[in-house]
Amino acid sequence: MAKAGRARQRKKINLGLQGGGAHGAYTWGVIDRLLEDERLEIEGVTGTSAGAMNAVVLADGIAKGGREGAREALTEFWRAVSKTARSSPIQRSALDMLFGNWSLDTSPTYLFFDVLTRFSSPYDFNPFDINPLRDVVKQQVDFDAVCAVKDIKIFVAATNVHSGKIRVFDHEDINLDAVMASACLPHVFKAVEIDGVPYWDGGYMGNPPLFPLFYNSSASDTIIIQINPIERAETPKTARDIVNRLNEITFNATLLRELRAIDFVTRLIDDGKLDYNEYKRVYMHRISADEDLKPLSASSKLNAEWAFLTHLRDIGWRAADHWLAANFDRIGTESTLDLRAEFS
Repeated sequence: MAKAGRARQRKKINLGLQGGGAHGAYTWGVIDRLLEDERLEIEGVTGTSAGAMNAVVLADGIAKGGREGAREALTEFWRAVSKTARSSPIQRSALDMLFGNWSLDTSPTYLFFDVLTRFSSPYDFNPFDINPLRDVVKQQVDFDAVCAVKDIKIFVAATNVHSGKIRVFDHEDINLDAVMASACLPHVFKAVEIDGVPYWDGGYMGNPPLFPLFYNSSASDTIIIQINPIERAETPKTARDIVNRLNEITFNATLLRELRAIDFVTRLIDDGKLDYNEYKRVYMHRISADEDLKPLSASSKLNAEWAFLTHLRDIGWRAADHWLAANFDRIGTESTLDLRAEFS
């Protein structure tokens, strides 16, 4: 009875998982800490790119072994990613290793690949659409279990190339293609076709999309696990830094628009202009580690060395631990993310 009582007292939350390549291991650490806290229950998860992969691995683990099963599944997934990356020609240079730099900025193969993707299409340099990560996801995730799980709702976002609109895949149609579509960077891989429709990375239209959680989850609280920094104090000057900042701005734009809409509706509810019983009041939260992730260059998103992935995991775990210590009591009562400050 005591155990059942504790379960009823759990606070329900939703998660919004951003994409960011290998930096998705930071999200792994955050989720691991949240799963460790039995005061919380994760009801819904929306994810894009690496966030989509974390989401389906989380759901598969929960389906097979509950919270501990999910923690183990996430560890095994990222370990498999690291093992696969060992055979990649894109590796850190001896100089980067010597100075403890996690980036690939001085890696000859990375520099060659970086230039290649700026002047050549994946339809030319990768005609067979080779993507080792697809094999990892296929081996690590049982999509039948993901679609059948009842304890958590999963939503995966991709961008329709033809219409430019977002496509959100839910329980009924999440599969390997949907996840790979969500992570399809158009300058690296061919568009993923699903029922004759081509899709690119979901980050262009939602990184991550939040609206599926509001319509399909009873939880009033959503925690965004932020990988891509919204603000940077310095002006990018190198070509690579300019491209990286453009990607950050683009991939955060739709998220900021959704946050603005949430703030607008919340103000109308608070001012009595909307019926609280008809419109859902949501509380927004964010776990990020800007000070730790901002110094990492864009190239480090392709670094899948186990030491780097576990380093990111540990940063994420500590960030979630600190956030819970400071904000757990506010879950269900108020937002800890100041939405108005995001636009001022």
